[in-house]
Amino acid sequence: MDQIVRVIAKNAPVKAMAISARDTVERARAIHGCWPVAAAALGRLLMAASMMGASMKEENASVTLRVKGEGPLGSLTAVSDSGGNVRGYVHNPAVDVPRKAKGKLDVGAAVGGDGDLTVIRDLGLKEPYVGSVQLVGGEIAEDIAAYFVESEQVPTACALGVLIAPDQTVQAAGGYLIQLLPGADDAVISAVERGVAKLGAVSARLDGGMNPLNLLQEALGEFELDVLETAPVEYRCYCSRERVSRALISMGKDELTSLIREQGGAELTCQFCDKVYRFGREELEALLDEAQGK
Repeated sequence: MDQIVRVIAKNAPVKAMAISARDTVERARAIHGCWPVAAAALGRLLMAASMMGASMKEENASVTLRVKGEGPLGSLTAVSDSGGNVRGYVHNPAVDVPRKAKGKLDVGAAVGGDGDLTVIRDLGLKEPYVGSVQLVGGEIAEDIAAYFVESEQVPTACALGVLIAPDQTVQAAGGYLIQLLPGADDAVISAVERGVAKLGAVSARLDGGMNPLNLLQEALGEFELDVLETAPVEYRCYCSRERVSRALISMGKDELTSLIREQGGAELTCQFCDKVYRFGREELEALLDEAQGK
């Protein structure tokens, strides 16, 4: 079962969270037909969004992460609710690039280093909060850390890993966010740096049997930790026929009339789960009546 664990250090101004998300990333890979490097890139973004969403206190809040680099993957999007349940897609899932040393997937090359990471926090108010930073290298974790430092002034260590099996399914996936709170001194920073270096690659550690709490206990081994929450997370799409109908109505009467006249029906595919919704002429005409207030 995929889960997120949130902790705080009892004896230092440090908070952290970690995620295990093999099933979530595998579902995304299967839905979108992602090739390995696309699955790794999308998986990393999904896990980052999940952890950021789970840290939001507002019940109906959501966070959207969008990455647009100049690499062959094109744009990537991940959306999380306040429970950490997440959905997403990649514009070009059938992408391959040369591997790095030791056969590692080159997510940075596939995403591209020249571009932006945009974070949209919707707290249910009139206007969402939007922040954007230039990509550091397209590896996702470094870009998330840069966002927190530049946009929210929160020193952050982030690691995100996706291990792809020989059959191209997801074998392991997880990551962490470690953040320094006001008052963190050089000794605290050094302790975190030592722990992060000792932990190493998170996907390998998860594949070796660690869970999210184990990751944090290893990375923050010099601190006494208080577990705040352990919660299940999953890939979850909120699309429905009713929502798609509302989207059609929002097109306006002119576009709906044109759609009926030219095509006699409509077929819409959810970009997050690839579910197809089909509407016949009579259904579209009923939506047109609704759009006209009849």
